[in-house]
Amino acid sequence: MCPACTACPEVVIAGDEVRIGEAGHLAVLKKDEWNLLVDLIQSAPAGPPRDSPFSCFRR
Repeated sequence: MCPACTACPEVVIAGDEVRIGEAGHLAVLKKDEWNLLVDLIQSAPAGPPRDSPFSCFRR
């Protein structure tokens, strides 16, 4: 999800779908769902906790 982080899952954009994760742990979102997820992450007031696996989204 971010190029600077090795903990983030693989993200593949194909047609109108965005696939996040690997076999066995895969989420498939439509592009509008993906855009909403990105907006929510980017607009989080404090961002994820520093020890979160998603700390790469911290501003």
